[in-house]
Amino acid sequence: MVFRSFNSRVVVILLGLLSFFQPITSIRLGLVRLPSSNLPFFREAPAFRNGEECGSTEADRINVAMTLDVNYLRGTMAAVLSMLQHSTCPENLAFYFLSAHGAPELFTSIKSTFPYLNMTIYHFNSDRVRGKISKSIRKALDQPLNYARIYLADTIPENVQRVIYLDSDLVVVDDIAKLWGVDMEGKVVAAPEYCHTDFTLYFTKQFWSDPVLAKTFDGRKPCYFNTGVMVMDVDKWRKEKYTEKVEEWMAVQKKSKRIYHLGSLPPFLLVLAGNIKAVDHRWNQHGLGGDNIEGKCRSLHPGPISLLHWSGKGKPWLRLDSRKPCIVDHLWAPYDLYRSSRHFFEE
Repeated sequence: MVFRSFNSRVVVILLGLLSFFQPITSIRLGLVRLPSSNLPFFREAPAFRNGEECGSTEADRINVAMTLDVNYLRGTMAAVLSMLQHSTCPENLAFYFLSAHGAPELFTSIKSTFPYLNMTIYHFNSDRVRGKISKSIRKALDQPLNYARIYLADTIPENVQRVIYLDSDLVVVDDIAKLWGVDMEGKVVAAPEYCHTDFTLYFTKQFWSDPVLAKTFDGRKPCYFNTGVMVMDVDKWRKEKYTEKVEEWMAVQKKSKRIYHLGSLPPFLLVLAGNIKAVDHRWNQHGLGGDNIEGKCRSLHPGPISLLHWSGKGKPWLRLDSRKPCIVDHLWAPYDLYRSSRHFFEE
């Protein structure tokens, strides 16, 4: 019969064509992913099931948003595995992935690694931000996908009202439901704040010497927060037009004067610093990737830990592969599902 003559490659191609017309939703295809020269290979993760105490209604769902980038895919896989492994109700997690490039291969890679994952991939149109990006101190911070979090609320469905946004260079070592359950207290963003940091360093002398710009934070007590871990009220974000507010500061940076150096972070701070819901520091043990220039090793901060975040230049998978890992990189390694192409063909 003609249908039975279709091989896996044809099905993957058809799936790819379908993805250009609608978001790719989670469907169980029962296919083995074909080797690709552009993507790493990953082992299939075990199936994670809900405990008896877990609900199964819409109200029980926990929404998690992340970006999908080929260069960070290994990190994304580890992050997803860590969340599923430490979740009491892993089947209640719904993942919303934003991708700036071709989604078919990424979708197939994720679904072969996590066959039962509830996930959707949405296309992020890089043209929305490309003319608004100004050069920063590290090339990775200049990529359009790094700005996708600004447009998250406009990209995912309108019926999604709340979401946890996470970077791809982290692992969660606690039940993500604890972060999801934070009381937002009417704020649009909840995240750990770091008020001991010298906040003035996130902006240039041109910013602070301008009498108008320097008054931006009047009436607020601004503190640094890392935008790689945020609980976001995306419904409030839409209604109060926070995307436009952030874009206004990006326009100042691009067209008027250079007021910051760190990519998408400073415009978030300009709009929201001093006006977010503070979350326990345990939910972002950040900076494990070192600084943005050299990426040197750093130690853990004292205190309890629920999330480890390799923000900065150094990424654990790269340092492990180079056989020059930092001590903290060994905390990421147990979640690494990567397998070399040699092992793929041997199996």
